[in-house]
Amino acid sequence: MRENDDIKLNYLLSPVALLYGLGISVRNLLFNSGIFPAVEFPVPVISIGNLAIGGTGKTPHTEYLIKSLMNDYRIAVLSRGYKRCSKGFLLAGESDRAMTLGDEAYQMKRKYPDVHVAVDGNRRRGISNLLQMKDKPAVVLLDDAYQHRYVTPSLSILLTDYHRLFYRDRVLPFGLLREPRSAMHRADGIIVTKCDENLRPIDYRIIEQEMNVLGHQQLFFTRIVYEPVKPVFPILSGMSANLNVSDNEVLVLTGVASPSPFIREAERRFGRVTTMTYPDHHNFGKQDITRINEVFARLNSPDKFILTTEKDAVRLLNNPFVPQAWKDILYYLPIRIDFCTETSTRFNDWVKNHIITFQRNNILR
Repeated sequence: MRENDDIKLNYLLSPVALLYGLGISVRNLLFNSGIFPAVEFPVPVISIGNLAIGGTGKTPHTEYLIKSLMNDYRIAVLSRGYKRCSKGFLLAGESDRAMTLGDEAYQMKRKYPDVHVAVDGNRRRGISNLLQMKDKPAVVLLDDAYQHRYVTPSLSILLTDYHRLFYRDRVLPFGLLREPRSAMHRADGIIVTKCDENLRPIDYRIIEQEMNVLGHQQLFFTRIVYEPVKPVFPILSGMSANLNVSDNEVLVLTGVASPSPFIREAERRFGRVTTMTYPDHHNFGKQDITRINEVFARLNSPDKFILTTEKDAVRLLNNPFVPQAWKDILYYLPIRIDFCTETSTRFNDWVKNHIITFQRNNILR
């Protein structure tokens, strides 16, 4: 089993982390004791979140839930809309873009246009507004809400990156945890994400033992599957037939929290790869585009193109600084979630049984 070699701890900041962890523990105690009020809602509210900052795969796992539930239930997704320019509650409409919704919410709305997608930093207000709609949702999915304790979810799913498992990490700024490892006890289910393909059965058992999963908690393992390359501008793109040729020269452009897996996949598919990385949720400005153009111009292959992540693609799609020339050579690599140790049936049944039980109990009240 591979050790968590990506974990780098800042020992000089451990005293600050002690104070931070103490403050978070007091906050959790106030919620646990009822001094800070939390609201429950009369519909199943499924929270997808994590303990660490950075990417653990919340959006693709939320999309997985949308796809698995949307044929049986009216679904709504509520996100805070990180780095959006709008304020308050906003239900996604046809005129909204990544700037008004945030890149993750916009991505989900584009992929699932029939699903209600809303953004609001105040999750209580957001859910209340969704439930006042004429076609109100039967199930609400909360994206990145594990620390938002003013809402009590009916089902809480905690994600942890296989390469940075939360029980080997520490709280900020010593490590990358937003709250102490003991907060895992609030989860009903835990998903170890981004697992390597070569894990053996014993590796899964070791993680389960080290994690000390509680009796009521379900544990799952997933990995990222990269799908065929797609154009960001499908109508205008002209290179689709030559995209998976191994001798293509590719400029890989990322603005995500954990770009390494994406870069490795690009290097596996294409012979010559140049990378340009930016911070998570980066909004590409005029100077960024100029710099990217300069690097791209130095690539020698006649079949060169730019490859980006799905999340970056939605930010570039309506970016006013993207030149017309890019619309013929800008592509992205979609991803999906696959379960490792078994089919997705056990996870799907677990979630759907929760919804059925919640609805039955709500009727009997």
